[in-house]
Amino acid sequence: MKTPTQSLSPDLTFLSLFSGCGGFDDGFEQQGFNSLGAYDIDDCAIQVYKANLKGKVTNLDLSKAPDKEFDYAPGEVDVLLSGSPCQGFSTAGKRELNDPRNKLLLVGGNIALKVKPRVFISENVMGSLSGEHKKYWLQLQQNFTKAGYHTKFEKINCKDIGLAQIRKRVLFFASKDKDLLNFQLPKTEPATLQDVISNVEGLPNQESFIAIDQNELKIINRISEGQKLSNVRKGDRSVHSWDIPEVYGKVTKQEREILEKLIDLRRKIRVREFGDADPVKLSDLKRELGLDIESKITSLLNKGYLRKVGRRIDLSQTFNGLYRRLAWDQLSYTVDTRFGTPRFFIHPELNRGFTVREAARIQGFRDSFVFTGSVSNQFRMIGNAVPPPLSSAVASLLREKINAKL
Repeated sequence: MKTPTQSLSPDLTFLSLFSGCGGFDDGFEQQGFNSLGAYDIDDCAIQVYKANLKGKVTNLDLSKAPDKEFDYAPGEVDVLLSGSPCQGFSTAGKRELNDPRNKLLLVGGNIALKVKPRVFISENVMGSLSGEHKKYWLQLQQNFTKAGYHTKFEKINCKDIGLAQIRKRVLFFASKDKDLLNFQLPKTEPATLQDVISNVEGLPNQESFIAIDQNELKIINRISEGQKLSNVRKGDRSVHSWDIPEVYGKVTKQEREILEKLIDLRRKIRVREFGDADPVKLSDLKRELGLDIESKITSLLNKGYLRKVGRRIDLSQTFNGLYRRLAWDQLSYTVDTRFGTPRFFIHPELNRGFTVREAARIQGFRDSFVFTGSVSNQFRMIGNAVPPPLSSAVASLLREKINAKL
């Protein structure tokens, strides 16, 4: 049986699975919990964890972990955290139902059932509760219910706990003591982007932003605060590729009318029962515009603005938003693993992407938390992390609940 030195301390304890760089763990350490150990398989994340947190972190494939690795007495671990990978669930990815990473959600629960902590917490993206993917959560819940645990799901938007970003996540809690799950996270007014990144000069990780080529710079120069490059939406927030002729090529007035009418029709005349738009018949375009437009369609096809889809036509670039320039007085989009790439996100004022430190600030990491490794790995670690303020808020509530029972 493990006899950690923390067992002599009145402080509460936690164990961390799929710890990454330590966002989940940092919040619990800030609230006075002592780490009994953390586990991950990513060497880069482990090095960052070691440099910033007190707990011991071990490189281990948790899907193959031996039982002896988690030989704890019931109640010896107060809280067990599980931040299993989200890539198979995320709507930003392929969302393959049988992605092997999805099963790691259950691996965390299986380890918890061996360890028998007072409280088990699993975190993942909101997409994990959508569609057929929900089966993994339902199986996890069933496993705990059969073992005599009470469970609950909490849907969280991190703006409600004061972060300057829209970040929706789901937390799953399990405990044999129902009263330990009887809490709600208090809501706080969100910060704005200006609140969190306007004074980052001189901090670590400020030099790390991805370079921009000349064409990207021309595009970025056309994107104002709060706007994005989007050919499938109208309105002041959308800049179309045909508005940037120096990069994408010039169009005539009539060609522009065709492109803008196509934006409307592809959403108005539906063919499929899924998605939010479909390719359009040439006859429908002709009827709407009342013009002989075949030669103009050929011109737009040659210029790369349109593409053929069977006997229909569609815009050639149907992304809903690239080069999103954030606004100082608004919330950030979700900080994800692409946050350092200017093609996706641009600084509100400067013609560049975000630095690692700026991304870390938006995610709620303390300034003394230093990231190492390649720039892409640093952004990946930050994007995958549980925001420390979310973890800290949960840890604070659980600390009060558990201490009241001791």
